[in-house]
Amino acid sequence: MLTSTDFLFYVLAFISVFFGAAVVIARNPIYSAMSLVITMISVAFLFGALDAWFLAGVQLIVYAGAVTVLFVMVLMLFDLKHEMKTFSKGLLGNGVKLIASGVTLGMLLVYIWSTYATEPTFKPLPPAATSSIKATKDLATSLFTDYIFAFEAIGALLLIIAVGAVTLSRITGGTHHADS
Repeated sequence: MLTSTDFLFYVLAFISVFFGAAVVIARNPIYSAMSLVITMISVAFLFGALDAWFLAGVQLIVYAGAVTVLFVMVLMLFDLKHEMKTFSKGLLGNGVKLIASGVTLGMLLVYIWSTYATEPTFKPLPPAATSSIKATKDLATSLFTDYIFAFEAIGALLLIIAVGAVTLSRITGGTHHADS
């Protein structure tokens, strides 16, 4: 029997997968960015349906908001009209794409088979077993003690990427120069 929660999950999962594929397939980078926003919002709703409200909020604020804005900003910095020429259309390029698609499909099938062919090894906690405030506090404590280096490294990496994108767009011979 299909419950309303199951139906909601399947609808949100379909939206996530459909627009996730549209991120990769779309030729226009702005359409790709908009598909990314819809994908991130639907994933946030999936987290909300699982009562993971902290992750849903972070998903909306960080990914649907900040990362997508950064993505669109970088797209605006670079002139992408000449980039279409760099995509390989030959036999070698199509072969690599076909092999990569086959490997991805194989990995997906192995994951699905291993998920449904074996018994789950974890037992989820009941919702009343832990409060959301304690869970958020435990997550923050773990993030800022055990994983502080990784947290800071990701922040530094994002800063380096943003500075590098702006620097590359402004140098002579970069994507925007004064000869047009």
